[in-house]
Amino acid sequence: MFGSGTKLYVTDEQIVKPVVSVYPAASRAHLEGKSSLLCVASDMFPPLVRFSWKRQKDNGPLEKVTSADKKQLKLKESGCTATILQIPQRESSTYKYRCFVHHEGETVEAQIKQEVSTLPPPTTSPSPPPSLIPAPPASAPSQYQVKLLCLMYTVLIVKSLVYCCGLSLLMILRNKGPSTNCTHAD
Repeated sequence: MFGSGTKLYVTDEQIVKPVVSVYPAASRAHLEGKSSLLCVASDMFPPLVRFSWKRQKDNGPLEKVTSADKKQLKLKESGCTATILQIPQRESSTYKYRCFVHHEGETVEAQIKQEVSTLPPPTTSPSPPPSLIPAPPASAPSQYQVKLLCLMYTVLIVKSLVYCCGLSLLMILRNKGPSTNCTHAD
């Protein structure tokens, strides 16, 4: 017996472990004295995963992040599942957070342990110069890759429209047949 919402995958495909990554997430929560972390699990089969978070304080023991210490949002798209952890900044110490993904009886840990400072949020001040802003992670697509993808997508849409218009024109001409409205003067 299966409960509602149960998904059963019967397939001859091999189990593929997820690739797990953690990123600092930009949000308005930072203005409210909170930090956010994004944990992404991708390229796995079957696509069902469960997330958990642990934290470590100043080389201390690894402790589970309890529901009282977190607010977690889950996102699911085709090919990947993500969770956003919002962390309140009540204490004046620094934690290192680790994301764990449970998949088919195994646990996969993110390769990067993300450090989150729990100091009070900064006051409004001028933004740092671009040279001090950290570069995006290596796995993030560059601006040129995104523009190229948009251009390719646009070309494919235009190609489909031209193809459909051409087929419609051929069908109209084919169904019309030879014209009988002409009279010949003999």
